[in-house]
Amino acid sequence: MPGTVRLEVNGPVAVITNDNPDTRNAFDDAMDGQLFDILGELRERREVRAVVWRGDGPVWSSGRDVRIIGTSTSMSHHEMMRRGHAGILQVFDLDAPIIVAIRGWAIGGSFQRALLCDIRIAAEGTRFMLPELGHGVIPDTGGVARLFQMCGHGVVSDLVLTGRAMDADEALSHGVISRIVPAEELDSTAMEMAEKIAAAPMVSVKLARRVVNQLAERQVRDSMADELIFQTFLNRSDDFAEMRAARAEDRPPRYTGS
Repeated sequence: MPGTVRLEVNGPVAVITNDNPDTRNAFDDAMDGQLFDILGELRERREVRAVVWRGDGPVWSSGRDVRIIGTSTSMSHHEMMRRGHAGILQVFDLDAPIIVAIRGWAIGGSFQRALLCDIRIAAEGTRFMLPELGHGVIPDTGGVARLFQMCGHGVVSDLVLTGRAMDADEALSHGVISRIVPAEELDSTAMEMAEKIAAAPMVSVKLARRVVNQLAERQVRDSMADELIFQTFLNRSDDFAEMRAARAEDRPPRYTGS
C-alpha cells in the first residue's frame, strides 16, 4: 500500500502525519511531493497558528525509502535535490511554528528535515542517525548546518563520518530535542505545546520565530548550496561507481578518491 503524508486542520492547530508504517514511514517521491504541497498550503492558511508533525506507528521516519533510490527516471539527481531543497525550505516561510513529535527513529533526510523545524520533542527510547556516508553520499537536506549550530564540530563530525546512532538523552543534552516524554504522552504533549503557542498573540509568535530563525538561516542556506554541488559530483564520481560495483560483485571496494 503506498504511503501518504496527511494534513488535518483543527482550528488554529494543523497536524502533519507521516503515514507509511509498513516501511517505518520512509519517504518516496510521492510522499515528498505531498509534504511539499502541504507546506505550501500551510503558507496560505493564516488561521493556522501552530503545526504538529508526527508519524503513525512506532517510527517517526526511517528516512528515504531505499527501495526506490536510483529508480527515478523523471528527473536527474540534481533536479531532485533542487526540488527537495525548495520544498523543505518552505518551513522558513511559515508564520506558524512546527513542533516535531519523534518516536522510534529519525534517520537521514527525515532527521535533517526535523532539524529545520522549530521544536523537536522525542519519546523515550528514540534514536537519531545520519547514515549517508555508508551509502556513498553525504547528508544533503540542510540539517547538518543546524546540527553544527547545536552540537559543534566534534559531535556533528562523529555523527556524519561514523553514522552512529544518537539516543534521546544525548540529543537532549545537545539541544537537538527540547523534551523527552513517555511514548504514550508524545502526541498529547505536542498538542498541548501547539495549543499554547496558538493561544499567544499571532504577531508576537511570528516575529519571535523570525528573530530566532534569522540567527541561523543563512548558514543553513549556504550549506544547502554546497550540498547541491557536492552531492551532484558524488553521484558521478569514480568512488561512487566503484562502491556500487563492489557491492554488486560482493568484493571489497578499491577507492581512489576521485
